[in-house]
Amino acid sequence: MANMHLGDSIGRWAKGEHYGPVLSQTDLYLLDVPLEVHPILKGTDSFHLSFDLTNGQTVGWNSSDRHREIPFTQRDQPATLPRVTQLIIISQSSPWCTIVSNDTGVTIGDVCIKLWQDYSQHNITDAEFNTLPPRLQESVRRRAQAQMAQSQWNAGGYYQPAAPPTSFKRYDWLGEKFMFDRLTKEGRDPYIQQRLGFTAPNIFVMDLTF
Repeated sequence: MANMHLGDSIGRWAKGEHYGPVLSQTDLYLLDVPLEVHPILKGTDSFHLSFDLTNGQTVGWNSSDRHREIPFTQRDQPATLPRVTQLIIISQSSPWCTIVSNDTGVTIGDVCIKLWQDYSQHNITDAEFNTLPPRLQESVRRRAQAQMAQSQWNAGGYYQPAAPPTSFKRYDWLGEKFMFDRLTKEGRDPYIQQRLGFTAPNIFVMDLTF
């Protein structure tokens, strides 16, 4: 037992601050190091993350038993290897860019918290709303109305029809697809380049699901 190597007893994604350097934005761009996304964020782990962008709820389930929720205990594990101080996340489902920062290395939990904050604590601006065609504007209104009704129901009250909301959260833009699916990089650089005008190893595209 005394001769057991550290790598034999501690998984490569284990939480901690002693697993190699944390690359800054400058380090990353100079070295141009490809990043490996944590399997949970990539959607390839046996633990399937269920993350609701409207309320921040994060639980999980195992492919062998989809009907039993599992606590999300991996939130402190690094989001990427090598670890980095910043991740940039965009989505084809929305016009916003989420920047996740942590000087000691971005974790899975950091990603979830920042995405939830960006989509739940910011309203759609009038200028953003006006870029939508009428059909999608109506979809945002319906989604906001549904969220209002759900909030009243969760608070233990009965839904009282009210005037349609005049302000909308960013998650209302997402329609029915407001559940996190995965972060991807492979094959997405052309979209990243078209969207941001540049690419970098720490820019990922978020896919959403129902």
